[in-house]
Amino acid sequence: ANSARDPYWIASVRSEVTDHPEAQAIIEDTCSTCHMPMARFEAANHGRQGEVFANLDNPLAVDGVSCAVCHQISNDNFGEPESFDGGFIIDTSRPAGERQIFGPHEVDIGRQSLMQSAAQFVPTQSAHVQESELCATCHTLYTHAINDSGEESELAEQVPYFEWLHSDYRETQSCQGCHMPELDDDTPITSVLGEPRPQFSQHVFRGGNAFMLQILNKYRAELGVTALPQELERSAGRTEVFLGTETARLSIEAAAVAGSLNAMVTVESLAGHKLPTAYPSRRVWLHFTVSDANGSVLFDSGALRSDGLIVGNDNDTDGTRYEPHYDRIEQPNQVQIYEPVLIDHTKQVTTGLLSAVRYIKDNRLLPRGFDKSTATWDIAVIGDAAEDENFGEGSDRIEYVVDTGDAVGTLSVTAELYYQTIGFRWAENLKKYQTAETERFVRYYEENSERSAIRLAEDSVVIT
Repeated sequence: ANSARDPYWIASVRSEVTDHPEAQAIIEDTCSTCHMPMARFEAANHGRQGEVFANLDNPLAVDGVSCAVCHQISNDNFGEPESFDGGFIIDTSRPAGERQIFGPHEVDIGRQSLMQSAAQFVPTQSAHVQESELCATCHTLYTHAINDSGEESELAEQVPYFEWLHSDYRETQSCQGCHMPELDDDTPITSVLGEPRPQFSQHVFRGGNAFMLQILNKYRAELGVTALPQELERSAGRTEVFLGTETARLSIEAAAVAGSLNAMVTVESLAGHKLPTAYPSRRVWLHFTVSDANGSVLFDSGALRSDGLIVGNDNDTDGTRYEPHYDRIEQPNQVQIYEPVLIDHTKQVTTGLLSAVRYIKDNRLLPRGFDKSTATWDIAVIGDAAEDENFGEGSDRIEYVVDTGDAVGTLSVTAELYYQTIGFRWAENLKKYQTAETERFVRYYEENSERSAIRLAEDSVVIT
């Protein structure tokens, strides 16, 4: 419901049209397809392109993704290439008042008539609203670089559906099964004449963006947010609990001291797609520390500063570089970060989606059943992780070797797995644009960066 109010999305669109002014019309049309679907669909029906900035005061546009948008989508092209990039189909051949709106339950004639009279839609039973292909229409996005090199390139900007399809989860759990969990008990789904229905999917849309929910709530007046403060607070809280309990597991194994401290850390993903997935600003990383009996830190890899920067991460301190994938870590300035990294046609690291031609690194954690040797180009593991035998379906194992110097006595070893929806560099690179939209988001980020990360998992051991 707040997809069009998202200040990071607005700032990102502004940065892209600033970089590529000649393509502003098509950029705004493409970006409005899924973030402002009602206004964009209305424009398309009248032979116009969708607009972003001209619609920020349009109530139809800023209401984001409404219930009626998703529930009107038909399954005519589900799973087909033309369905992606916002290529969903809504039947406009029927006149207003007679259009179908789909749900998984059968509705009797009396209730059909009541809803048609009240909402101008005809409720129609169809199980396709519970299929992952519905979500894939907007959450599968390919972009094409805009540059003067003449190089043709297609980038898989976000493809969680194909990551899911290449995993074991395709047989056991749909997108909705995780992000819209079903209630155990039969539940009335309407407040008027509702009757208990089985397997009701909760419309909580739990995902990974608690940080943005908090920003929307804190700056609600500036952003025109209409949801009640307590509603967004509850949603952010549910998201944090979900991330902290159902996303990953972490374990420290074979920790011992023999001249130096050696420990194997295993990261297990519980997600049905790559972790993290979707928009490439997201990253997950390991924070590994060793302390002596007095509590003095002897080794610290992956600490997070209050401004959102990961200490030791090459990309955060220098936007032209990036942190490689590791199988073995021996120095504090080596950090295991699971992330996608983009490069442009000059092979320079970039956060510009329409400047990017390909990924130079993609070591995001893989879902269970994901065979990296048979993955297609758009979901491939890229970089050193592709050859790392300890990096595979569902998990990664990293060896830490720490010189503990003259330390004697008990050693405490701790590993934590953290997650950010917007990595430091992705916010930092917006500063150069000096537009109202980018400056607003950078201010939001800097004022709240200490809350930008969420701990997904942790483990600790004591070595005596």
